[in-house]
Amino acid sequence: MTRPTALLWLRRDLRRADHPALAAAAAHGAVVPVFVLDPDFFDDAGPVRRGWLAANLRALADAYDGRLCLRAGRAVDVIPALAVEVGATEVHVSTETEPAGAARDAAVRTALEAAGVHWVETGSPYAVTPGRVVNRTGDGYRVFTPFLRAWRDHGWRGPAVEPDGVRFAAAAGDDHAWDTVDAALAACPIALPPAGEDAARERWARFLESGLRDYDEHRDRPDLAGTSQLSPDLKFGVLHPRTLLADLHGHTGLGAERYLAELAWREFYADVLHRFPDSLVADLHPLGLDYDEPDAGFTAWQRGRTGFPVVDAGMRQLLATGWMHNRVRMITASFLTKDLHVWWPHGARHFLDHLIDGDLASNAHGWQWTAGTGTDAAPYFRVFNPISQGEKFDPAGNYVRRWVPELAHLAGASAHRPWDAPDGYAHGYPQRIVDHATERVEALERYRRARG
Repeated sequence: MTRPTALLWLRRDLRRADHPALAAAAAHGAVVPVFVLDPDFFDDAGPVRRGWLAANLRALADAYDGRLCLRAGRAVDVIPALAVEVGATEVHVSTETEPAGAARDAAVRTALEAAGVHWVETGSPYAVTPGRVVNRTGDGYRVFTPFLRAWRDHGWRGPAVEPDGVRFAAAAGDDHAWDTVDAALAACPIALPPAGEDAARERWARFLESGLRDYDEHRDRPDLAGTSQLSPDLKFGVLHPRTLLADLHGHTGLGAERYLAELAWREFYADVLHRFPDSLVADLHPLGLDYDEPDAGFTAWQRGRTGFPVVDAGMRQLLATGWMHNRVRMITASFLTKDLHVWWPHGARHFLDHLIDGDLASNAHGWQWTAGTGTDAAPYFRVFNPISQGEKFDPAGNYVRRWVPELAHLAGASAHRPWDAPDGYAHGYPQRIVDHATERVEALERYRRARG
């Protein structure tokens, strides 16, 4: 008797290990793994994320024994047609909760039901699927600390185990789709890190061995290699957070506790976006502030030419590598929203255009946390001082000198104050485009007016 066939539609789960949807599909029958280059998602990703996705798809094809079926087109058309083509009776996916992804899935599910094909969701890109962590009244959380407690109390399953004897069935791929992948790789403007599950696991193993112990102390230092740099792998599910949490078990100390909390921040922001999908592009807590339209100052910020060294270092790191240290993301976001008075979605869009790890929920709500219109329980009047922040978290000036070569001649912390050095502007570094003290007062005055 011929075993039934199942499609495994891969999206933000580009791995083979710890993959609940794969295990569920394999329990049904032969598995056809497929990825769809959907223009509704692929075309808007930006050249860096498209390149990173392309690199991981190439690695994924090897992980699935060369049986990965790549097709191009709108998923609502491609998936039902492929299911009929291979005789699949089920389509297996990881649950998607981001607004556009959830809407796409609803449309595909409806089309499959019309064709008599079952839709099966197993697992998600998170340790705890968004929507499941609730308070005593059944509502979600808008503040992180109580969410963290409830998230830990809820708990999560251990890593999924691939069943023995998984059999992959072949389906014809789309040569044009693979050409698109190769073109995305060629057009990527940055040097990508090694892609794929094996490379991600190596990064994680190195961090566990040499970085976790000091993570709590070093994570805010952009001049140090103090973070795991796994956010690009988590973005596309090359590693699952449940795997990381399982590996953290048994590790003690502040480093392990802090790393677990940082994983929880990712889950918190995904949960908030799931409950409030409009917060992707609008304030979760509107303050009615007056904002300025992006102008020459916004362009200077984008290019790393503001005259504030740590801000410029971060923006140049972003353009050069597709990544920016998280502490510097907060500093640069505060500068745009509080010093230049530009509404955060403009900055969030720029980040998404360039970040290799551009996660919709984390990006939007990280920006709102800094802007004071999101989940932060603290008041709006937190304004990051870009000078003191640089001196505190890059005390020797090494981060600034690395990314702002015009200041490489300034020793130590003097790199953060070129205006105090006789030769501070000798190599073409720009003057400050605003006075921070003045703009801080202006930001607080706008807040006062908004509060009436």
